[in-house]
Amino acid sequence: MQVTPTRKLVAEGLGTALLAAAVLGSGIMAQRLATDPALALLCNTLATGGALVAILLVFGPISGAQLNPAVTVPMALTRDLSPRLALGYIVVQCVGAIVGAVAANVMFGLEAVTLSTTMRAGGPLLLSEGLATFGLLGVVICVGRTRASATPFAVAAYIVAAYWFTASTSFANPAITLGRAFTDTYGGIRLVDVPGFVGAQAIGAAVGYAVFTWLVPLPSDRP
Repeated sequence: MQVTPTRKLVAEGLGTALLAAAVLGSGIMAQRLATDPALALLCNTLATGGALVAILLVFGPISGAQLNPAVTVPMALTRDLSPRLALGYIVVQCVGAIVGAVAANVMFGLEAVTLSTTMRAGGPLLLSEGLATFGLLGVVICVGRTRASATPFAVAAYIVAAYWFTASTSFANPAITLGRAFTDTYGGIRLVDVPGFVGAQAIGAAVGYAVFTWLVPLPSDRP
């Protein structure tokens, strides 16, 4: 099958939309069914991890299933993507995340767009986002370069763990962070707090790219 740029863009947008719907929809369901906050987070975590594995396996062969601008930019820097296609990926990822958030709202009988009122700000949360994104880049780069077939499982395992070891519950994705602003539910974030999260994610991704491409370099004969 010839994977055209159009197919790749559709795969990235659709995959990101499904991921956002899974993250936010499972959060709404968990909040409605669980009275214990820890149990609600656990339910949200498991649903997200399961969906992430499936989505990566479905869309990976088509577009690489990056689903995340913090992953797409490093892929462009390593010449795995052209700058033009990388820009297209980022656009459809952001649009897909918003569409996924709207879908989650509608599935649970809420207004299609409900801007979040959940405050997520402060040094500890920003540090969490930077560290979470740093680690995610490590998984994507190192596992992707050494055991590519295991990448979907490694990424999902890391995200499941990072939900619990970070104070921010590991958004680690600028597109999904933006999408979360369009739902005033369990997984939401105020629109005004989005730039801080995205900035921290960008710093974590930049440091992760520098560290992990040095630790696991590409073959010297790569064109």
